[in-house]
Amino acid sequence: MTSTAADYQLVWPRQVFQTETAALVNNTRIDDWAARCELLLEDAFLGVAPRDDFMAAHTSDQHDFLIKLLRRGGTLREAAVGRSPYWSERQRSKQPGAVSLSGTVRDFIRLVDDFDSRGYFEKAFDKDCVDGPADPERPSWLIEREIGAEAAWPLNVDRLIADQDLFCDVLEVLHDFIARPRTRRMHGYGGCGWHHSSFSFETGQVVYRWRVNQVLDRSDLGLCLADEGEDAGRLVAATDPARSELVAAMAKRTDPVTGDRVRHAIALYRGRDASEHHKRSATVTLAGVLEERRSLLKAELVSKDEGALFQIANQFAIRHRRDDQQSDYDPAFLDWVFWWYLATIELTDCILNRH
Repeated sequence: MTSTAADYQLVWPRQVFQTETAALVNNTRIDDWAARCELLLEDAFLGVAPRDDFMAAHTSDQHDFLIKLLRRGGTLREAAVGRSPYWSERQRSKQPGAVSLSGTVRDFIRLVDDFDSRGYFEKAFDKDCVDGPADPERPSWLIEREIGAEAAWPLNVDRLIADQDLFCDVLEVLHDFIARPRTRRMHGYGGCGWHHSSFSFETGQVVYRWRVNQVLDRSDLGLCLADEGEDAGRLVAATDPARSELVAAMAKRTDPVTGDRVRHAIALYRGRDASEHHKRSATVTLAGVLEERRSLLKAELVSKDEGALFQIANQFAIRHRRDDQQSDYDPAFLDWVFWWYLATIELTDCILNRH
């Protein structure tokens, strides 16, 4: 590799790059194998240095090039959207200033335009070819059909800044339309350009969530796209890394009965429009899971500790709403109970696995 490590910065999640690369390493008999590798390296990295290094390698060495790059996957740097803190922010131990809605919309549209130029919306919106022009109204019609509101395509900055709900809807609906192309062919007539094919919705959506969340992380909206669970691809309230890791672990449960209830509770609780009623319902659902494991908790914990888990839910009008219950508590208390119960379910999972 003739380029420096700085030239090898990923604009994809590392795991997605490793998965897509491994698929090519293990399947060299594809007729257009080299072309697929070039497209992968173009898409996955910031800049074209990795692609150019691959193309510069002798044909017999390109497979080894990809293997070596795959082995480096764990150490490759992920390109960051954010900036380093300025002087005053460093002195006050503050994070870099949050971007306003208008700045976030502009960053998002630039990202969407980049995806569009790479063919990521071609599966849904069609290719506008000189030999077969696409319907220019198709993208707007598809978006409006899904969200029930007019949203002109290409996206209009002023329109989305003026209507935050529309912006959020568009951000979510494009997640459902995006798909990563794995192959392409050049149509040079009339300057038509690349025609893309062999689309992967799964890869495209993972990359979309990852890159959009980089934009949202810098904003003052307090939102992110859920990366797992029944609300994957939908905007949810952003949390700190520790709680995000807890949610990610619990949303990946494979047991159908308890797992479905936990995932539903998470989706109820963290929805961007979640009300106090939604959060209470989510907490009640988690309390029900713990109730089923009460004997386990009693065996593993001090009996008073086990009783305290349910005393909270029963005395603070979370589960039954009786007259003798306290109902004037701060909503933050409900948030605390939800996270406490979710962490306790994870604890009981560990105990069950140990047994």
